Amino acid sequence: MKPPPFTHHAPRDLGAALRTLAEVHGKVLAGGQSLIPMLNMRLAAPEHIVDINRLTALDTVEAGGDGVRVGALARHSRVARSGAHPLLTKALRLVAHPVIRNRGTVVGSLVHADPAAELPAVLAVLGGSVRLARWTPAGIAERDVPAEEFFVGPLESAVRPDELAVSAYFPALGGRAGTAFEEVSRRHGDYALAGVCAVVTLDDELRVAAARVACVGVGPVPVLTDVTDACGHRPPDGVDWPAVARAVREGTDPEGDIHATAAYRRHLVGVLAERALRQAAREGTATGGT
Repeated sequence: MKPPPFTHHAPRDLGAALRTLAEVHGKVLAGGQSLIPMLNMRLAAPEHIVDINRLTALDTVEAGGDGVRVGALARHSRVARSGAHPLLTKALRLVAHPVIRNRGTVVGSLVHADPAAELPAVLAVLGGSVRLARWTPAGIAERDVPAEEFFVGPLESAVRPDELAVSAYFPALGGRAGTAFEEVSRRHGDYALAGVCAVVTLDDELRVAAARVACVGVGPVPVLTDVTDACGHRPPDGVDWPAVARAVREGTDPEGDIHATAAYRRHLVGVLAERALRQAAREGTATGGT
């Protein structure tokens, strides 16, 4: 398979990249692990490709007390090795295979907005954001788009044709917080039939103060559910986790395909939600958070 013809642009700084996007509205190439297969299968046929791999200033992982900011050229493998965020690290271990993680980028995965991918769910459950930049007559203008507004639909994000996603922000976990990511796939590295990531925060009395989950593969965008009230501000061993998981499952509306029926995916969500919530609560109890 060969891609359709296109004009390749290779800007050497952010300003040049944004000016090019403003002029041609092309597709951005960073890791290429989603774009290149789409080109080869003729699912996309852009006239222009804007290759940002020379923009080394975007190859960053900046961790602080409030959270982690990941630049547009930071590869999956580098971010995973950094250990900058516990949930992000857990999710990246589930992404595809080493050869793909060595080239694919965290921000690129978010922009691709595949509802079966792990990283959009992580951004959603943490309440993170993506920073977008564009060229204006006054220079570079930026805006931060929160996760709940960033994922518009399957393979559709809030990035405008003249914008470049320059970084993503993953907020730090506060207090006694634990995380977990559970999924089921036919083979390790395949897209999950369904998946659930969870964040559970305990208060000083070791009672559940907050609990959120984001589900993978059961909706057009990550399905985010706040189950704090369902936990009843009880200690983890006093929470009716099966009932909480049912609330998560009932909030999904998956579609069936050749890999799994809708009913099976919905069943998986319930099983994985209970498993992820229990694990996150145990981690919060044991470690006191991160």
